[in-house]
Amino acid sequence: FGVPIEGLHTETGPGVYEAAILFSEALESADRAILFKTGAKEIGSRFGIMPSFMAKWNQHLPGCSGHIHQSMSDGKKNLFYDGKGKNSMSKLFESYLAGQVAGLMELAPMYWPTINSYKRLVDGFWAPVKPTWGIDNRTASFRVIPGSPKSTRLETRCPGADVNPYLALAACIAAGMHGIEKNLKLKAPPVEGTNKGGENVPRAPRSLAETTKIFRGSDVARDWFGDEFVDHFAATREWEWRQWQDAVTDWERQRYFERI
Repeated sequence: FGVPIEGLHTETGPGVYEAAILFSEALESADRAILFKTGAKEIGSRFGIMPSFMAKWNQHLPGCSGHIHQSMSDGKKNLFYDGKGKNSMSKLFESYLAGQVAGLMELAPMYWPTINSYKRLVDGFWAPVKPTWGIDNRTASFRVIPGSPKSTRLETRCPGADVNPYLALAACIAAGMHGIEKNLKLKAPPVEGTNKGGENVPRAPRSLAETTKIFRGSDVARDWFGDEFVDHFAATREWEWRQWQDAVTDWERQRYFERI
């Protein structure tokens, strides 16, 4: 498949694994992610196993994430690195990050595309629930990883494993480039510890219906992706929400079948 794996290890919860796919250019990275999902399912089926990429398969256990690492190069050097900048961050990096922080809620359905995506966004289970950023802080939605001229990068931690990799990467790049285009500045300091400093930051909505409404009205989304895509993708997410509203779930049967 041509999907180089840097690391594969167990994670929190039974049967949960994390795979680190070697970085590449954006389109190839999305190709690798979708091929990894497809390959895992195909190989698993041969052994009677169904690998799942649901964002949250069990309410009592942490969810499954789809973290995206990013850096920017001019072909010669990492444009996110500045040895004289605070935390080794260049001004370009700061604007790119500011764009993602500002645009998270407007592009949220591209990061959290399913009904189940929002079951992962629970306080205390490692999934970021607010548009916060931090220095090497895994409780924030955006983790700045300062390091060498080659390794300085951004980890966008909000997407779940259920993303469409092409749409999630497109959202990251669009929001970041919007920040650069508008020369946006970081309005809040980095959070510390378990989101300390982000107490007054509004948390993410808990439903696909809420984020889709924001997405449909987003100037950033329409500017970068066009009206045709925004209207169509929003309509598909609204359809998904209607299917959920019509469904009778296991939770309802367990709670009401005998009691009512």
